[in-house]
Amino acid sequence: MLFRGMMVFILFSVQEANAKQKPLRVFILAGQSNMEGPAKIETFDYIGDDPATAPLLRQMRGADGKPTVCKDAWISYLTGADESNFDLAGRLTAGYGSMWGQDPGKPGENIGPEFTFGLTMDAAFNEPVLIIKTAWGGKSLHTDFRSPSAGPYQLSSFQIENYPKQEGHGIPKDFEQWKVEKTQATGVYYRLMIEHVKEVLADPKQVIPHYDAQQGYELAGFVWLQGFNDMVDHHVYPEHNPPDRFELYSELLTHFIRDVRRDLNAPMLPFVIGVMGVGGLKDDSVDMLSFRKAMAAPAARSEFKGNVTAVETAPFWSDELGAIDEKRGMIDQMRYFLDSKHKDHANADGRMTQEQKHEFLKKFESDLISPAEVALWKRGASNAGYHYLGCAKTFALMGKAFADANLRMIVE
Repeated sequence: MLFRGMMVFILFSVQEANAKQKPLRVFILAGQSNMEGPAKIETFDYIGDDPATAPLLRQMRGADGKPTVCKDAWISYLTGADESNFDLAGRLTAGYGSMWGQDPGKPGENIGPEFTFGLTMDAAFNEPVLIIKTAWGGKSLHTDFRSPSAGPYQLSSFQIENYPKQEGHGIPKDFEQWKVEKTQATGVYYRLMIEHVKEVLADPKQVIPHYDAQQGYELAGFVWLQGFNDMVDHHVYPEHNPPDRFELYSELLTHFIRDVRRDLNAPMLPFVIGVMGVGGLKDDSVDMLSFRKAMAAPAARSEFKGNVTAVETAPFWSDELGAIDEKRGMIDQMRYFLDSKHKDHANADGRMTQEQKHEFLKKFESDLISPAEVALWKRGASNAGYHYLGCAKTFALMGKAFADANLRMIVE
């Protein structure tokens, strides 16, 4: 019996040692403002209101009610604005979302998809997990993240026809200077992303104090969540051919995937495309549907079979919060009508004082949005529609879905 006990102990020790020898799992998350993450931690309670997502909330918070701190998942997060980029690093917890207006020296008040992505990966592996996140608000794929093999920025048919005329409506006044600035801006954030990943991987110990260089690391996944700036750019993607309007985005994203793999020397790196989902499944506008189709298209290419997947994020949109957001938009519209003395509204003759307009709007809002809806909005939303309403439930579901999709592509 003693011999059997010793054998079990030895076998366990060998298994434990083997587990410790497995390489560090590295995942890269990149994109624009929604990858930054605008969902405030104060909206966590809303996740628990739904029995289907209550278990997820229990993973996100400890018994003390505070956000979970991952056991062995770590993060290095490069973000910022213009020339003021900064790197925030440490053991993963809530707070590695959008850092606008917050102390760059510590986690803030928001989350993006990285939190539940990391929680899921931390639970999936015995070995340490490192997330390298690079995200900046308001960045495009056609310019800012344009990768090398996509070549120099190309003028669209609309730009070729209209930009030299300098007629306004977003058209640059100095076309020649604009071309110089465009050349300078092209690919800047792609290069920042690649440089940061390489810098962190040159010495993972700067993020993970107990990292063992003999253990090594393995690039295990890449998640891309971007697209809004491209979708609303009517100059780069002219509207004359709606069904195929965003075909260029598909081409650029295909180049991006190839270049990331080449520049990081990871030819089969699992790649997850987070497909634009603002507005939810109810948004069936031509532009939205065609853009979603263009975003997902690279995953269907034969060269990417089994190692690139598209995850639709529209199902994670909160319809009930979205309905309230539409009403809030109606209030903003009414404010505009009153201020502009619109002929079909209460202040058509322009006689209303500021106080009268304020009282009119106050009543208009109370008639339109119930106290229960006001409370629900405060509980679940913290930002605008193009930021998925800043709803932590939405971002938590996205992060887990990205992780699950990534895990399915990892071949042990």
